[in-house]
Amino acid sequence: MSQYFATVARGLESLAAQELEQLGARSVEPGFCGAAFEGDRTLLYRVNLWARLPFRILMKLHQFPCHDANDLYSGIQTLDWSNYVTPDLTLAVNATGKNEHLNHTHFTALQVKKAIVDQQQDRLGDRSNVELQDPDVRITVHIDRDLCTVSLDSSGNSLHRRGYRPAVGSAPLKESLAAALIQLAGWQPEQMFYDPLCGSGTLPLEASLKALNIAPGLFRERFGFETWLDFDLDLLEHLIREAEDSQRETLPAPIWGSDRDEGVIEQAIANATSCGVLDHVWFSQIDLNDVVAPTDSGVLFCNPPYGERLGRDSDLGAFYKQLGDVLKQRFKGWTAFVLSGNKELSQFIGLKSSQRIAVYNGSLPCQLMKYELY
Repeated sequence: MSQYFATVARGLESLAAQELEQLGARSVEPGFCGAAFEGDRTLLYRVNLWARLPFRILMKLHQFPCHDANDLYSGIQTLDWSNYVTPDLTLAVNATGKNEHLNHTHFTALQVKKAIVDQQQDRLGDRSNVELQDPDVRITVHIDRDLCTVSLDSSGNSLHRRGYRPAVGSAPLKESLAAALIQLAGWQPEQMFYDPLCGSGTLPLEASLKALNIAPGLFRERFGFETWLDFDLDLLEHLIREAEDSQRETLPAPIWGSDRDEGVIEQAIANATSCGVLDHVWFSQIDLNDVVAPTDSGVLFCNPPYGERLGRDSDLGAFYKQLGDVLKQRFKGWTAFVLSGNKELSQFIGLKSSQRIAVYNGSLPCQLMKYELY
């Protein structure tokens, strides 16, 4: 049984812990910007393939007391690195956290790299090259006061980059945050889903993947663990086949997205094609002013511009008022969820929210506002 840590956006730790438990993780403990858990190699592969919320899944190798650079160097060298990286594999080190003597992450990363390649040179007469962009093995170290935790990054590129979205609008929502918002809202696939400000389609596409039970990791070129020395190709291929076999063939209820910008609707259609849901989700160019409810009930989601993302716009107040009017007048019987990073603007909606959930869009504090429309 190995120890793992899933990194997630701030504020989503408990939600990520629930997802990990549903995937079979044991001893799940939410922490700061992530959740620790235990499991075997099968679980590690499954979480990378299926988890919708995390950025990275780290496998813990070692933890040791670490006050300064000398402690760091000697602590790293207590590990036998030939178990994890051979000289023919490239490596990269990512450092986070700090203490009084190790307060610069770049220096910390360099010290770790030096300890690893010095050990290789001493024992094997050869060493790994550093490759920052796409290394074979990613090593992470986290300094927390006088403790250093060393892990291997099993994911490679961040898991939020699903791989289906080459086309994005000017202020894209991370796929993992879109999935989290859908989870926070409690949306069920039996309810119609509509985003009238869909941009390049991230919210409707994440809803489609959830409703069709499509594993988000299926679109990735590769995972970090595929270049590990103990990589089990048969196991990964078995889990991929299992995931493909569990997909649903039809949506229980319609999923729609619209936007006034024809260009971003073309991007949304391209992205839907990339993740194989074009036949399921419906995208159309419609100005907000012309939007009407397609059914008597459903869940409306939107992430309107809030100044921080698309530059200051003196008409944003009027736009939010228009959004509120559309919700009030045309979506009776629906539940609406609006993500906003600007409290002043959200007041222009002119509706009383029944719930406000604090979330972060990157480093920007936002609120997911729920409106019951009667």
